[in-house]
Parts: sequence; structure tokens; C-alpha cells
Amino acid sequence: MRRLVRETELSVNDFIYPMFVVHGSGVRQEIPAMPGCFHLSVDELCKEAAEVRDLGIPGILLFGLPKSKDEIGSEAYAPDGIVQQAVKAVKSAASDLLVITDVCLCEYTSHGHCGIVQDGRILNDPTLQLLAKIAVSHAQAGADIVAPSDMMDARVDAIRRALDENGFANTAIMSYAAKYASAFYGPFREAAECAPQFGDRRTYQMDPANAREALKEVALDIEEGADIVMVKPALAYLDIIRRVKDATDVPVAAFNVSGEYSMVKAAAQNGWIDEQRAVMEILTSIKRAGADIILTYHAKDAARWLGKNG
Repeated sequence: MRRLVRETELSVNDFIYPMFVVHGSGVRQEIPAMPGCFHLSVDELCKEAAEVRDLGIPGILLFGLPKSKDEIGSEAYAPDGIVQQAVKAVKSAASDLLVITDVCLCEYTSHGHCGIVQDGRILNDPTLQLLAKIAVSHAQAGADIVAPSDMMDARVDAIRRALDENGFANTAIMSYAAKYASAFYGPFREAAECAPQFGDRRTYQMDPANAREALKEVALDIEEGADIVMVKPALAYLDIIRRVKDATDVPVAAFNVSGEYSMVKAAAQNGWIDEQRAVMEILTSIKRAGADIILTYHAKDAARWLGKNG
């Protein structure tokens, strides 16, 4: 009876699995702040991607860690950059797996910010040119979707124009449209080695107290050409997910971020909660709030649990 009248049905088809790729060979190093997640070299990434595909998860989101960093994040848009290498390899090893790439500069810049810095200020407009170059380089490598996470104004328009001009009209954009300046990014910043070297990101990420602003940001990104819009984080922003879902007619994604993941892992390791029940309840709440797509580090475990229960 409970299954018959259930209003929200969680499916493996809802998930995208985020992954971290690094230079080298045979690298599979667990991230201390994110148990169960790893820094993977391209060869190991391909093995993991095949596992993701075999679990029925539709796609992955790639974050790259460069060999070296500079003021303008050069490796982010280099043809032989780590993400570009990874995309080519994954598309060769698991061609039916959707490959999404994070488009940002923070992992690649020496200062750790998401844009060009001059005299301690983030320069919005000059950053757009670099973001467009990153997106095009990812599309050239074979990415199916590019996902700008920088929160610069007008970056979706710049990326859409660049993709179209370079023959990638069919490459979709999943915009981090409502990305909040959140405390829940801590473990990710350790994993991606992208903590800001000065200040913080509150000048370009959203104030957690604001909801109407999220709808404005989402509307602007859709107008500029976003195919999918994202709310990030997810768990503390379920109301934003619902408001965005009600206000738009494009697919809505939600990122169940590193801090949300690590809190569950830590509590489960201490025996304070039932991990499986907690994870499935959290993911169901994100789906119930209105998310069509859930990016989550729990994706592989959740896929296995759904398979057993199904």
C-alpha cells in the first residue's frame, strides 16, 4: 500500500556522480574529508566511469586538478589539460555515459578565485573570455554538457555564443544558476585544492539569506541560453529548489554538495545514524522539492541500494 500511494519516486536515472581527476597513472587516493571519494588518474577514472555506467547512473561531472597553477588558470583551457584528457578517455571507454564538465577557474588559479584578479578585485567581464575558452576546449574534447560554476554575470551568454561559433550548437549548458556562498563547500575545497588565497567568494556567490535573488539569477541564465539550471547546495536550499521548479520550464538540477555528504559519512562512521536510511531520505527530499537531476557523491551507493530494493 505504501508503494502504491507513494508521491515521490527516487530513481537511479536522477543521479549524476561527481569525480576528481588528477595527472599521473594508477592514482587512486582517497580524499580524507570525503570518505569513499577519490583523486583518480585518467586510467583509474575510466575504470570508475565504467562502474558508474554499469550501475545505471546516466552521467558524471568532472573536476580537474592541474599540474601547476597560475594567475589566469591556463591549464583550464589547454588542449592537453587534465579535464580535456579525461573527457577523451571516458568517451572512448564508456561512450554511452553522459560527460559533464565543470567550467570554472578556481582549481587552476594560483589565487583560488573563480575569475581574473586585479588589485584584489575579481574582474567579471575579462573572466568571461576565459570561461568561454574553457567551455569550447571541453566541447572539443567530447563533453556532452558544460557546467559553468563561477557565478560571473553573463557567462552563460558568452559560453553559448562561443560554443555556437565553434560548431558546438548541440553542446548543452547546465548553469550553476543559484550558487550560494555556503559553509558546506569545505570538503570540496580540500578535494579540489581550490580554497581562495585571500578573502572569500561572497562578492560573486549568493547570500544564503536571499530567495528572490535566486529566481532573478535563474531567469537571466535561461534568457542567456542555459538548458538546465542548478541550485547549489541542495539540502539547506530545498525551498529554493521548489521556487525555481515552480518558476521555470527547464530541467532543474540540485547539487548535494561535499559538506552535506561528509556530515552523513562522519555521523555514520560514528554509529550515530543509519547511513542508508539517511542518504535515501535526503535524496528523496531533494527530489520531492522539485529537482529533476541530483548531483551527489552518494550516487553509487544510492544506485546499489535502489537496485536491491527494486
